[in-house]
Amino acid sequence: MRSSTSAARRAALVFNPVKVDGPALRALVEQHSAEAGWAPPLLLETSVEDPGQQTTRQALEEGVDALLVAGGDGTVRAVSEAVRGSGVPLAIVPSGTGNLLARNLLLPLDGPEQMVEAAFDGDTVDVDICVAVLSRPDETTEEHAFVVMAGMGLDAAMIANTRPELKKSVGWVAYVDGAARSLARAEPFRVMYEIDRARARPIGPVRTLTSARLHSARVQSILFANCGELPGGISLIPDGSVVDGQLDVALVQPTGPLGWLGVWRKVWWDNSVLRRTRAGRALVERRGRDTSVRYLRGVAAEAATPRPQPVELDGDEFGEAIRVACRVEKGGLTVAVPKGHDVRREQPQAQERRAARERRAARRAKKRGADA
Repeated sequence: MRSSTSAARRAALVFNPVKVDGPALRALVEQHSAEAGWAPPLLLETSVEDPGQQTTRQALEEGVDALLVAGGDGTVRAVSEAVRGSGVPLAIVPSGTGNLLARNLLLPLDGPEQMVEAAFDGDTVDVDICVAVLSRPDETTEEHAFVVMAGMGLDAAMIANTRPELKKSVGWVAYVDGAARSLARAEPFRVMYEIDRARARPIGPVRTLTSARLHSARVQSILFANCGELPGGISLIPDGSVVDGQLDVALVQPTGPLGWLGVWRKVWWDNSVLRRTRAGRALVERRGRDTSVRYLRGVAAEAATPRPQPVELDGDEFGEAIRVACRVEKGGLTVAVPKGHDVRREQPQAQERRAARERRAARRAKKRGADA
């Protein structure tokens, strides 16, 4: 992003002082800014009252040319929510316990240097961002963006039941504690849902689930995902991609006393191991249909429950809701990446499908040329 006319350009760093080494990171950003010939950067801290939205809007109002964010997944979500649609590139500096969006973008996680450099001298890529409208039991609504995943049900309860001090000391492993606390009281619930596979229509409290696409299921969780790679190499949403303009929906519905073993096998063994090879995929297909986790896709989705359920966005709890309506904004977030970096994370099966589409398109183009 460097250029001969960069003298008046300016970057802003939005960071969570609890999650990062503030003085060291500020010094690094100031160093790269000076080397690029940019004006001194704007340095902004988040707080409990403002997890990142207001500071980001302040930076945008001051006309910054690039944004850097450093903090946990909640900080990245908040900053992304405020910067979406602006066209200002966002550099995600690895920090915190999850780095979920950075993992799904295949960004370097071994220190801040490469991503700080990318903010001033990297490439930019437009990736998808999602928006969720939460309808509360008191009939109020809230709209929030998310960059990785939203969930309703057990996954949100698990996050709410994770002890903050344990998460701070051991990171994502702490969610095992939250899961153990939640599973003991977990009960499936009825959800009515609709998937819009054609185009994103207006969503929110004015819409009702009455169309022919209305479905019902008894689930432990319903997930709405922009992408689906978790720490530890776990592929929760095997075909999730941040550049496909699609919202992936997962219905988690274990049945019987060994139901959770089926969910674990599906997510960890099938998705994260077997589906990475042709032989493994053939084995999964021969095994037959497994409904412990059901996957659906579209550009928007809506789910409603008769009783309030806990909700989470990108790993942060967001209270309870009786309805969640989500849509994907294709290419709505511009991110800075190292030069030549490819953010596409495709499973071999998705790669084969894309290659087949490209071959068919080439054959059609060749045929049109022959007929001309």
